[in-house]
Amino acid sequence: MQQTTNTILMVRPVNFRMNEQTAVNNYYQESIDGVLPETINAKAQKEFDGFVEKLRSIGVNVIVVNDRIETDTPDSIFPNNWVSFHENGDVGLYPMFAKNRRLERREDILETLEAKGFIINNIVDYTSAEEEHLFLEGTGSVLLDRVNRKAYCALSPRADEDLCIEFCEDFEYTPIIFTSNQTVNGERKAIYHTNVMMCIGETFAVICLSSIDDKKERKNVIEHLKEDGKEIIDITEEQVNNFAGNMLQVKATNDERYLIMSQAAYDSLTDSQVKTIKKHTKVLSSPLETIETCGGGSARCMMAEVFLPKS
Repeated sequence: MQQTTNTILMVRPVNFRMNEQTAVNNYYQESIDGVLPETINAKAQKEFDGFVEKLRSIGVNVIVVNDRIETDTPDSIFPNNWVSFHENGDVGLYPMFAKNRRLERREDILETLEAKGFIINNIVDYTSAEEEHLFLEGTGSVLLDRVNRKAYCALSPRADEDLCIEFCEDFEYTPIIFTSNQTVNGERKAIYHTNVMMCIGETFAVICLSSIDDKKERKNVIEHLKEDGKEIIDITEEQVNNFAGNMLQVKATNDERYLIMSQAAYDSLTDSQVKTIKKHTKVLSSPLETIETCGGGSARCMMAEVFLPKS
């Protein structure tokens, strides 16, 4: 079992904008007033292309698939919410909160991976839960410690507890369930995705502990991370607002490890946090300002990790 992979699937946007259907519980999204939709999409494409180029420059195998104009899927740039790929050849397909995000699920993307020699043995499909208005948005909702077989899940309108437990039974993970909040207009509200407030690397975890208001839940999360030998790098809510929790460790050439994040995330970190991170891994950042502002997601959300076996 490995925690990091060298292969990443990414979807290049053709109609990127602020998705009104997800803005109801993604409090990071903002509209950019007075900017034409095609200008926003062009800026997002430029950020996307620059990001892909940086990943490839360190030797990450990035498989880029183009979004389709006819489906009108403004959030297609975040594929990790509808699909996950596993070392045994399993693929998870997930129920999505926003109706227009359900159109992001594409069989042809799976066929593209198979054409590149990846083996898909089995598809585990949770999408029928949408009929009951229950959701679990992939590795946005469920943060996997693949080596220690633990699944961290912050409950929210997009992360149902029973579905998380069902996923853990199917994929043989131990569920670690908690609630993570942020302050919105003076009220504590659930953070929409676990991977916004937490990232698990091979030997460390970046996490906003203060977002877990329940002391027992917080203690439980800390105990599990420490038990598995992870050094905890605690970030603030302000840093979460700059997407400092939305990071992913990947494997580059020569087996080197890099923690991937946006420029905003990197700039929000303190010197001592950067120093601690660099004890464990190299760092790569890329400017994703338009994607973060309109999409309410960042570097981690853009990368679907491919762990499938190869033929």
